[in-house]
Amino acid sequence: MKTVFKVIALSTIIASATGCVSYNMSQPSAPIDSQVKADLKADVAVGEAISGQSSVNVLFGVFKFGGDSQFADGVSYGGQSSGGLGGLGLDPVAAVKSAAAFKAVKASGADLIVAPRYEVTEEDYFVFKKVSVTVKGNKGSIRSIR
Repeated sequence: MKTVFKVIALSTIIASATGCVSYNMSQPSAPIDSQVKADLKADVAVGEAISGQSSVNVLFGVFKFGGDSQFADGVSYGGQSSGGLGGLGLDPVAAVKSAAAFKAVKASGADLIVAPRYEVTEEDYFVFKKVSVTVKGNKGSIRSIR
């Protein structure tokens, strides 16, 4: 019995003297903030009024269906888009704005939309949501770039 007690006591001492160790080496970091500037001037001819419309259905705030499959890429809309999910690619408003801009530019043969104005309509039924966007602006055609 003394031998069993000695083994248990020795095991307890060894277990309490040793333990798990984790190391965390933190590295101070700073975001990289760079700006690219090009001294280019574009000569844009402003034409008639153009518009485009797109809509999408959203189920449970995640699953998009019934929308367009062509979008204008690289368009900055400014401001915060609704939903806060833009970083994950789940923001339906940004996608519908991009599709409406694509339709307006494609249908009019423009190079860009001058002074675009977006009218966003959201019909939210808790589980189901319909997002519709109409973009209106003027046709912009690039004559030359210097």
